[in-house]
Amino acid sequence: MEPRPNLIAFVQRYQDLATYQDSHINLIKDLLLYAESIESTLRAENTDLAQRVHERNLDYEDATRSRRELQQRIHALETQLETSILANEQIKNTNSYVVVLIDGDGLIFKPELIQQGLAGGKKAAYALRSAILGQCGPHGNEIGVLAQVYLNLAGLSKAMRRDGCLENESSLKDFTLGFTQAKATFDFVDVGHGKERADNKIKEMTKWHLRNHNCKQVILGISHDAGYAPFLDELFQEDSVQHQITILEGVPVVRELRAIGANILNLNNILFRSEKLVDRVPESASSESFGTPFSPIPATPIVEHNKPATPTIEIKQVVPALPSISTVPAVPVTTPTPSVVKATPAATTSTSVASIGSIGSPGPVTPSSTSAASTPTPAATTYARAIKSATPPPPPPVIKLPAHTKAALQQQPSSRASHKTPSKAKPVPWNPGPRGLDPPLQVSQSALDNLKKRKDNNKLCNNHYLRGPCSKGDSCNFEHNYKPTKEELVAIAFLTRLNPCSGGQECEVEDCIYGHHCPSVINGACTHPYCKFDKEDHPPGTKIKAHHKGSHDR
Repeated sequence: MEPRPNLIAFVQRYQDLATYQDSHINLIKDLLLYAESIESTLRAENTDLAQRVHERNLDYEDATRSRRELQQRIHALETQLETSILANEQIKNTNSYVVVLIDGDGLIFKPELIQQGLAGGKKAAYALRSAILGQCGPHGNEIGVLAQVYLNLAGLSKAMRRDGCLENESSLKDFTLGFTQAKATFDFVDVGHGKERADNKIKEMTKWHLRNHNCKQVILGISHDAGYAPFLDELFQEDSVQHQITILEGVPVVRELRAIGANILNLNNILFRSEKLVDRVPESASSESFGTPFSPIPATPIVEHNKPATPTIEIKQVVPALPSISTVPAVPVTTPTPSVVKATPAATTSTSVASIGSIGSPGPVTPSSTSAASTPTPAATTYARAIKSATPPPPPPVIKLPAHTKAALQQQPSSRASHKTPSKAKPVPWNPGPRGLDPPLQVSQSALDNLKKRKDNNKLCNNHYLRGPCSKGDSCNFEHNYKPTKEELVAIAFLTRLNPCSGGQECEVEDCIYGHHCPSVINGACTHPYCKFDKEDHPPGTKIKAHHKGSHDR
């Protein structure tokens, strides 16, 4: 029989069971605590994720809305851009025009048109406009034509007279008026004396029109002048400009311009002459054909003072006729004192000469150590006033001579009459233009040397001493306080004459201090080493030094 378990064994077993149950309960507690911790963590993460999802939804909605707004704006801008492009094209094409810029000193209209005067100018304008529009194709009716002719009107008149293609200088003037009056956009512009004036205007106007999008074509009447080649070559560096420039051909296009490759338009069959102007008619013949004087008589010269006086003859006579000495009748002598015979109230000029042989000579301005004393008289009247007031030539004036001059003439009365065999006619004095010759000056060489020694700010102010107080006042860079002698004043006038007047022979300033023709011509040669005057400001045939600074011929 087995032994019966004792009570201690049950206690031990109970204790083991209690320990197991405690371990089971602790396990369950730990599981519950862990589950609670995990649940809290996941709940927090879930809340965070939910918030982030909400924010992403808001961002998505905003992006969608912004994209739609951007699409709408893009669509509106595209529509606006298309409208702007169309409007811009309409603006550029609404007032489209072609501009014709002509150097009128070289591209010359046909003589038969010029001879028609006012009517010829209008015909030329209409023909030019029709010819240009004919080159524009089907859009010709929508395009305007601007034409500007730049020229030296007086110089061209003189050149055409010498060529023999112009019978009356008023025809050219009327032609320019007719051309200008025909169309509001057509103009003849007289730029006056100086070749570069027309060149500069054409170049600047070309640049201006090329910058204007309404300008579809620039037509340049410059076929005669190679001086435009560098200018066009610079413009042609831009490809967009090459198709916008056309050369209008009169005389054949010079090699330098043809090498650039510009388009060439020839209208010689209806408008322009293809030959250059040449000197076919002598200067004297062209002047006589108009019944105008070749040269006004120089005014009384300014002479040195404090020198022995030389008897002088002062003549006042109507400009249209200057009789030679051989045609003057017997000269009565009343007193050795020179006197003046008054002429009719018509426009007159005056001159003072030291000898009879000097009457009518151009009297070049040269420094001289000897001089004649005379009383200054008013400057010669202008060419325009002389023509306006011209009357039929009066009888030759009676000239009163000093006694010793009369005696010299009476010693050879028979020889003067007996030698009427044919001889060479006296050369007609040179006529530089409407203003005529400047009054001659006789300058003291010592006074001239004194002035030339002055340098920089020490130089005397020409305007101050020849015209009165200088308008620049203290801001002038030249000397105002020096008191020159009479001889030095003459020297100042002489040096100022070496500078060409900007108005040239068209200058109407009676007391102008600048030169209106070269004063340095002696025995057919220009003696100035660096003459500033143009070739046409010298008598025909004058020899000019190679380094002459004036403008080139037409």
